[in-house]
Amino acid sequence: MTSRRSMLKLLAATSLLPACAESDPGSGGSAGMGGMGTAGGAGAAGGAGMSGAGGAASTAPDKLIFLGTQGGPRFNTMRGETAAVMIIGDVPYMIDCGYGAFRGLLAASIDPLKVSQVFLTHLHTDHVGDVAALLGLQWTQGRKDPVTVYGPYGTDALVTGAIAFNAADTRIRVADEGRTVMPGDIFKGVVSEATATPTKVYEDANITVTCCENTHYNDTVKAAIPDRSLAYRIDSKARSIVFTGDTTYTENIVQLAQGADILVCECMDVVATRASFDAQVAMGAYGDNPEGVWNHIVGAHTPCADMGKMATAANVKKLVAYHLVPGALNGGEPDQSYIDQIKTTFAGEIVIAADQMVL
Repeated sequence: MTSRRSMLKLLAATSLLPACAESDPGSGGSAGMGGMGTAGGAGAAGGAGMSGAGGAASTAPDKLIFLGTQGGPRFNTMRGETAAVMIIGDVPYMIDCGYGAFRGLLAASIDPLKVSQVFLTHLHTDHVGDVAALLGLQWTQGRKDPVTVYGPYGTDALVTGAIAFNAADTRIRVADEGRTVMPGDIFKGVVSEATATPTKVYEDANITVTCCENTHYNDTVKAAIPDRSLAYRIDSKARSIVFTGDTTYTENIVQLAQGADILVCECMDVVATRASFDAQVAMGAYGDNPEGVWNHIVGAHTPCADMGKMATAANVKKLVAYHLVPGALNGGEPDQSYIDQIKTTFAGEIVIAADQMVL
């Protein structure tokens, strides 16, 4: 009971705070080519539910806040799993919702009740682990307006599953508290088609969102399952930001990101990742098939140099590394290790994202 009261007090307090707060980037670093970084199938077709009630356009400055920047399903206390939020005016739009995302919203002084649009790149747990928590806590706190979760094949089923996960809580509160709004009436998952060329999936007074398929899943995987993985471009009146999602180098993203102000790209130091992986295996991780897991890691993600190549080909102004691998695992990888490798293929500004960093 004590923990529940504490959570209620914390949630209540957030409603008195501004939509978001500037945060110390912490260990995140940035550098240009000449500078040094500081350490530190099925479903609805794309376009369904394209227009949203994201709110009227505002003249307040745009903000991009990183809620979680660790790559892979390996949660730790230094970095949360993948999640970010764009504040356009006073409206928050979430991109991915991995473990720790809900706490990240609170740390950024963002009222979770205000989140009405969530965009998922793919359905690995490190990108969706807090969806059930977000929706469940929105409902318990009395949200009545619709919330839409956009994503690839399976997103509609994911939202249905999140509602089912919270079914006992719903049943009890309906009987005990007389609740009248049902989660299934306000929470919806919309499947966006995975296309090679950019396709518009959402638009309101603040933003236009387009997406394309990335290459997180190879052809063999795609032949076996209908699941797909997406990259997103969010254009506001002030700037354009592209989120690659988990991917390898692909011309699809080069096309999607052409001329963007910011490219937010996953980033892997292959040598350091192998050392971290071997240490995890030695401690008992991935016991069923460690080399199968390693083949996925090295074959389905973006090494630092390839990240720079995509950014150069897309002619983007700023390149932000997130979903960092190895990130904070086994003590953490210095930002400069990523920067030095990215600089070999990209001459623009480089930023290494940190949790609660604001751009």
